[in-house]
Amino acid sequence: MEDPKRVEEGFGHGQISAEEKVEREDVKERSEMAAEQHDETKGVEKPILVKEKSKRIATLDAFRGLTIVLMILVDDAGGVYERIDHSPWNGCTLADFVMPFFLFIVGVAIALALKRVPSRRYAVRKIIIRTLKMLFWGILLQGGYSHAPDELVYGVDMKQIRWCGILQRIALVYLVVALIEALTIKLRPTTIDPGHFSIFSAYRWQWLGGFIAFLIYVITTYALYVPDWSFTVHDDHKSQTFTVKCGMRGHLGPACNAVGYVDREVWGINHIYTQPVWIRLKACTLSSPEAGDLRPDAPNWCRAPFEPEGLLSSISSILSGVIGIHYGHVLIHFKGHAERLKQWVSMGFGLIIIALLLHFTDAIPINKQLYSISYVCFTAGAAGIVFSAFYILIDVWGKRTPFLLFEWIGMNAMLVFVLGAQGILAGFVNGWWYKNPDNNLVNWIQSHVFIDVWNSEKFGMLLYVIFAEIVFWGVLSGILHKFRIYWKL
Repeated sequence: MEDPKRVEEGFGHGQISAEEKVEREDVKERSEMAAEQHDETKGVEKPILVKEKSKRIATLDAFRGLTIVLMILVDDAGGVYERIDHSPWNGCTLADFVMPFFLFIVGVAIALALKRVPSRRYAVRKIIIRTLKMLFWGILLQGGYSHAPDELVYGVDMKQIRWCGILQRIALVYLVVALIEALTIKLRPTTIDPGHFSIFSAYRWQWLGGFIAFLIYVITTYALYVPDWSFTVHDDHKSQTFTVKCGMRGHLGPACNAVGYVDREVWGINHIYTQPVWIRLKACTLSSPEAGDLRPDAPNWCRAPFEPEGLLSSISSILSGVIGIHYGHVLIHFKGHAERLKQWVSMGFGLIIIALLLHFTDAIPINKQLYSISYVCFTAGAAGIVFSAFYILIDVWGKRTPFLLFEWIGMNAMLVFVLGAQGILAGFVNGWWYKNPDNNLVNWIQSHVFIDVWNSEKFGMLLYVIFAEIVFWGVLSGILHKFRIYWKL
């Protein structure tokens, strides 16, 4: 099994270090915990539990790397292949798997990182500090301060800063799930009784936390009254105000759902995302599912802001982390490959079946923007199946070489996310231009090395994303891994 400290340094709560580096850090960590325990017991020093060195699970790195690769692919190629971009409303596309896959692997990592907690106060302090770091980076990268890679400026009007984003959602899920795990360490058994469902009862507090999140989301979604609301669009030095008629409860459409209402009330309408993907709906454009000019008869809400990583939907996303931590618990307590896979695969397919029943009966549609319960089940089930497949190929059959690119990226996921997925490196390169800002190295490579050669913008951009971004970051991550260089929070 993988060294718990190595897993703890995964995306969303620090990056993975090399095993030798972790061993050195572990000595320091144990000494810090020893000092803290000495303070807690007023001079009576307790023995420290020494972490046993165990076999590393390469699947964790590879799955995390796969998720980063998917993010880069759908973000940068989704502009020309909009069918892989986020679904405009109901349904699920390739891009819609990215966020729940992140939360799933964060949950798995938490279980391994916190399987032993010698000092709960020390663990809680580390969890809070890591959460604050993620919130800071999330606001910096997606709050509007950074305009990379397209605009060579930085700064944001605090009246319009966006408070939500990818890292902010991961931070909330990590905080809740990790705190439950750390604070209930003494309430769970060290061994699991025989039986398929014994592991659920052993970790009932984690499932209780998930159930509470489920209740908050469902009750608010269906019971909260959504009144009429207005928004203002600023375009070409003029402003226009629109009103959306609602006055209803339990609506799951774009205009009057409780998810959007909560964000407008909590954050303020000026602090939420201004380019929601629902603008590609048939009701908004004749080019659907691709982007295009608005229809003359498009409803007002087509122009409205909507926060895809908002508060209520983030509460629902806690369930993705809870399901992920369950897979981590299985990894800890079941030592045989067959036992682990039986637990993982059965749960994965079970969640997918539940999701499809809810979606196709129109009870609860699969919807990423609302982070509906059916969406949680469908994407978590898919994550479980993909994780199981990776485990068979990489850790059971030993087919590690074909997945090294994913594994290297997974080891430095935070670095690739910031510099690659968020375009910081591309923005830096774009800062060196000749005669005009559009004449820069990134645009030159896109046009002359890929698009012009293949005489196709779509195919050329796809090849650019694969080779100039994904392969580039994979090779760079491999080089950094060779020199044991990792960026962690």
